[in-house]
Amino acid sequence: MFVHPQFDPVALQLGPLALRWYGLMYLLGFALIWLAGRYRIDRNPGGVWSRADLDDALFFGILGTILGGRLGYVLFYKFGEYAATPWKVFYVWEGGMSFHGGFLGVVIAMIWFARSRRQDWLRITDFIAPLVPLGLAAGRMGNFINAELWGRPADLPWAMVFPNVDRLARHPSQLYEFVLEGLLLFVLLWWYSAKPRPRGAVSALFLIGYGVFRFAVEYTREPDSFLGFLALGLTMGQWLSAPMVIAGAALLAWSLKRRAA
Repeated sequence: MFVHPQFDPVALQLGPLALRWYGLMYLLGFALIWLAGRYRIDRNPGGVWSRADLDDALFFGILGTILGGRLGYVLFYKFGEYAATPWKVFYVWEGGMSFHGGFLGVVIAMIWFARSRRQDWLRITDFIAPLVPLGLAAGRMGNFINAELWGRPADLPWAMVFPNVDRLARHPSQLYEFVLEGLLLFVLLWWYSAKPRPRGAVSALFLIGYGVFRFAVEYTREPDSFLGFLALGLTMGQWLSAPMVIAGAALLAWSLKRRAA
């Protein structure tokens, strides 16, 4: 059994300005996406993507992540609270981001980007999808540093006590998500996209991979106290991930069928 080290959430204090680890993890995630994207573009100089395209797509993606993540949290998790105090939607320093909201925000941002470039939307998402898990890995490490989104009680050698919660040994579910949704999904998508694939297939694999990994990890993650378990004993994260798997399977079937035709 381990004890969470209870990191100081503030990485660096510069007078009244506090640089928090969670914000730095977001910056690290976007930086890794940018570097991996440039690497792939440089390895394929004759491709349709340029470095300028990547810079613009990342700008749109950052906006989609932040705006979508915040609005998703408001709508999916605490709609009643924010409906009563709508001005608190802008209190981003109090925390509150949703992956699924951020995902939808990025989807909308990429549609906008594709139209502005008059390019095929799925071709763009096929390029972006393998890079996204790097950002997810950084975000989950931020969750771990903050000792938030902890797991359910567990009797395992690697179980961890989170002193900010209680004295129970729990699943370090943030690290599970770091490994599965971050590292493993990145390796899988990077390998799969290394060769030409049917349009939409890489995007479909991202939807399926993330949805399956998140759905599985939710069985070890403590549900939000203000929501608890929902219908069928599932969590909000599972209910939001299931449609991703279904949509990914449908997109993959369409993609493979279209290639066969």
